[in-house]
Amino acid sequence: MSALTPSLTPWLTDDGLRVFLALTVIIGGGAAFLAGRGLARGWKPLWRVFFYMALLSAAVRFFNYALFDGALLSPYYYLVTYAVLVACALLGFRMMRTTQMVTQYRWLYARTSPLTWRARDA
Repeated sequence: MSALTPSLTPWLTDDGLRVFLALTVIIGGGAAFLAGRGLARGWKPLWRVFFYMALLSAAVRFFNYALFDGALLSPYYYLVTYAVLVACALLGFRMMRTTQMVTQYRWLYARTSPLTWRARDA
């Protein structure tokens, strides 16, 4: 077992790019995106995204600690994780809110992009 440890160490460390991409960006970011969509679907206020992503960031940091021997109480890694998850959640929130606005109020609004809408001309 000790013979495998040195070869796995470069990409199984807390600051490894593969662990960051797999755990924080793909798994955590996917969960954050879906959480943002769910909050928007329920017409919840935007501030809840920031609260729930703080909780999800703590969970992702715990998984990083438990699975990859990362630093559990590192403020730097927590803030980086929080920033990534908030960005993914805001993307999901805004995409769902745009879909809601142009679907439920189609006589008032028209989609201009996946993230924006505009008032229809009278």
